[in-house]
Amino acid sequence: MWNKQKLAAFDGALFKKVVQLIENYIEQGVLIAGERLPSERELAKNLHVNRSTIVHALDILTERNVLVRKQGSGTFINDQKWGLQAYSTINWRLPAHFYQNRKSVYQQKVFQTRQQMANICDLANGDLPTHMMPKLMLPNITSHEMVAYEKQSDTLQLGLPTLKVQIANYMLNQFGMMVDTDQILITSGTQQSLFLITQGLLKPGDAIGIESPSYFYSLPLFQAAGLRLYGIECDAEGITLESLQKVSLERQIKWLFLNPIFQNPTGCVMSNHRKKQILAFCRKQCIGIVEDDAYSGLAFDQKSHIDPIKKYDTSNQVIYLGSLSKYIGRNIRIGWMIAPKEIIEKLANIRHHIDSGLSILPQLLAEEYLTHHYQSHQEWLRQQLKQKANQLIDWLDDYFKGDINYQIPTGGFHLYAHLPVSSQAQELAILNQLLAKHIIVSQGTDFGDRVGAIRLSYGHFAKDLMR
Repeated sequence: MWNKQKLAAFDGALFKKVVQLIENYIEQGVLIAGERLPSERELAKNLHVNRSTIVHALDILTERNVLVRKQGSGTFINDQKWGLQAYSTINWRLPAHFYQNRKSVYQQKVFQTRQQMANICDLANGDLPTHMMPKLMLPNITSHEMVAYEKQSDTLQLGLPTLKVQIANYMLNQFGMMVDTDQILITSGTQQSLFLITQGLLKPGDAIGIESPSYFYSLPLFQAAGLRLYGIECDAEGITLESLQKVSLERQIKWLFLNPIFQNPTGCVMSNHRKKQILAFCRKQCIGIVEDDAYSGLAFDQKSHIDPIKKYDTSNQVIYLGSLSKYIGRNIRIGWMIAPKEIIEKLANIRHHIDSGLSILPQLLAEEYLTHHYQSHQEWLRQQLKQKANQLIDWLDDYFKGDINYQIPTGGFHLYAHLPVSSQAQELAILNQLLAKHIIVSQGTDFGDRVGAIRLSYGHFAKDLMR
């Protein structure tokens, strides 16, 4: 495994060959997450190179957080994404570190259960259940009119004008925000918005801050752009100002990506006071904010602080991302971005060169929903989700006999809990017990958290399946 002949397959200086060899071993699964490397002296001896060459190579990989050095213990393959920088890529060959976090034993069992079992309670599924989706009818439009719309793709690359008007009305009715339609870009969902931002406004090596834990942690597109992720500690109101100050100064954070309203996975809501504090600090430090708002229409009571950070933004510091996937289903992929006109046009131009724009059909369905359905449907959806959240809480208290910690959800899709465990083996034992009952949950480690945390998406809670 560690011999001079292995280096012959790579090009460049010796230290670069050592770097490539280790990356190749990670990609091929020869080295796995958390595995300890041989000592510097041993590597130098086996590879027939100077120890200084090994030190230089390991320093490079440690700087990019591919490796983690633990004083007195040795050098290990990083088992998390925090701080990890992969090479920027927009080609078919993903960086080696994409292959690092293969499916765990539990995830493999979950996959098999979903394939083989019909009646499962899939609390790891964060999508809207089919029976909760609205029944949308297309407006009276002929196929010739559809083709005519598609032919105007060049002029409609910012999105269907009538849909943008309905989005502006939605923002006004929901939050009291006046939004110019020239500042709205229609996208095929939040994922596309994030991709455009990473490719158009960031560069490889940039440090970005996200909540810890966060669903952003699980997305590969940040590493595809060569970005470094750094976690900002959270309390019951989201990220703390103290943690943001500390990380931004230590890591030179360029952008902050937040999900402040019914955050995924914790479900917490950032108070309006905290939002203003975070915004003021970022303005002072010239840190841009990307705000993902997927759940604000799902508050269980009127006391929740569902106003976006964007509402308090007077200096175009915040890019706001809205989406309908949590209300009408993920298959109708429609979202929107609110940002200064020049940014909107720049990102739309990038998308136009990549995929030539948006399909008209989902835009028409989204317009239909916002014009005729959203108020009554979201009110009904809030009632349904609140009922399921309460049922889940009753079951958790009964199953764990009160020996589990969680914050009662006030809206959104998710309940975040901490199991009574102190090790990975103990966590796996409980997860396997639940899986034996055909109950699936999401592990907190998927979101960059420690062992013992789980996310339960109560939209898929089925009381009859838990007996």
